[in-house]
Amino acid sequence: MVLARKSDDELERLAELRSYGVLDNGPDPAFDEVVELLASLLEVPVALISLVDENRQWFRARFGMEPGQTPLEQSICAHAILSEDILEIEDTMLDLRSADNPLCCGTISAKRFYAGAPLVTRSGHCIGTLCVLDDKPRKLTAQQRKLLKVMAGQVMRQLDLQRALHNKEILREEIDHRVKNSLQTVASTIRLYRARSTEPETRDALDAIARRVDSVSQLHAELNLTSKMHFVRLDTYLSRVATLLQRHAPAEVAFEVDVPRIEVESRVAASIGVVANEFAANAMKYAFHEGGTAPVVRFEMRPAGENRILFTCRDNGTGPEPGSTLDALASTALGARLLEAAVSQVGGTVVERREPGGYVLEAELPIDPAADAPVTPAEAPRAAPAAE
Repeated sequence: MVLARKSDDELERLAELRSYGVLDNGPDPAFDEVVELLASLLEVPVALISLVDENRQWFRARFGMEPGQTPLEQSICAHAILSEDILEIEDTMLDLRSADNPLCCGTISAKRFYAGAPLVTRSGHCIGTLCVLDDKPRKLTAQQRKLLKVMAGQVMRQLDLQRALHNKEILREEIDHRVKNSLQTVASTIRLYRARSTEPETRDALDAIARRVDSVSQLHAELNLTSKMHFVRLDTYLSRVATLLQRHAPAEVAFEVDVPRIEVESRVAASIGVVANEFAANAMKYAFHEGGTAPVVRFEMRPAGENRILFTCRDNGTGPEPGSTLDALASTALGARLLEAAVSQVGGTVVERREPGGYVLEAELPIDPAADAPVTPAEAPRAAPAAE
C-alpha cells in the first residue's frame, strides 16, 4: 500500500484544520445538502466532504458512505490534498496509490473511481477534499470537473464563514466577561466607600452612582443577549432597571413597567436608563411621605410618530413637604442636569409637571438618532440639470 507523503507544512496545515473547530461535530444540513446534490448531479453513489487529520480522514458530510471516518492508510484524499488541482483516478485498481486500498479492492462495494477537489484555505493550506466515488471506472467531463471545483470552493467559503462567526462569538464572550468584571469592580468599590462614609450627602451621592452603574450593567447585559448589537429591547431592559431600582428602594415602594416591545438604538436606551434612575431617586427622596397612599413609580412607553417614542415616568406622591423649597426635579439639582443632558445628547426633549395624582415627566426621544441626522450638502442628491 502506497501511503501519501506528508506535506512540507504539515504542522501548520493541521493547526489550521483544527482552527475551524469542526472535527467530530454533529451533522450540518448546509454540508449534507452539498454532498447529496453533488452525488445527484454527477450520478455517483458516494460524495464526501473529507477532512484529513493526522491519523484519519473524517467526513464533515457524507452521502452513500456508512463510516464517519477511515484510517489515513485507507484515504485517497490524503493523496489528493498534495495536488493543486482535482485528483482524478479513473480506475482505482490500476493506480498504485489505490490498488491495494481496502476501499477499492474489497469484494463488496469496491470503489473503482475517485475524484477529489482540494479544500484550500486562504493561507494556502489544503485541509481536505470534496470528493466523489463510483463502483465502476469512469472519467469526468470538463463540465463535471468544473462543477466539482466550484462546489469545493463553496464548501471552503462556508467553512470560513463558520470559523469567522465562531471566533467572533469567542471575542464577544471575552469582551462581555471583561466588561462584567470591570463593572463589578466599580460596584464593589462604591459599596466599600459607602460603608465607610458617615456623611449622609456622601452616602446619597454614592447610592446615586451605584444606581447608574447598575443601569449600565443592565444595558450591557441586554446588548449581549441580542444579535442586533446596536439596538436594545426596551421592554426587557426597563424591566431589568426597575428590578434593580426596587432593590435600592424602600420595601413599600412598587415599580410598574408598561412598555411594548420596542427596539431603540443603544445610546437612546442608555439615556432612558438615566431618566428612569433619576426620576425614581427623586421620587423616593421627595415625593412620598408617611401616611400617604401606597407609593408607586411607573414607567410607560408609547410610539410618538415616525422614529419617535414618548417615555413617561409617574409617581403618585404628594411632593415635598409643605413649605419646602425643594421640588421633585429641581433645575438646580445634579440629577436634573444629568437627566436633561442625557436626553438632549440624543436629540430628545423633556417636559415636567405636577398633576393632582403625582409628578409626571415626559421625555420624547428618537428611536435611532442617526435617522434624524440632517443631510449634508455632500450627501444631498443633485438635481438633474434643467432642459434648455
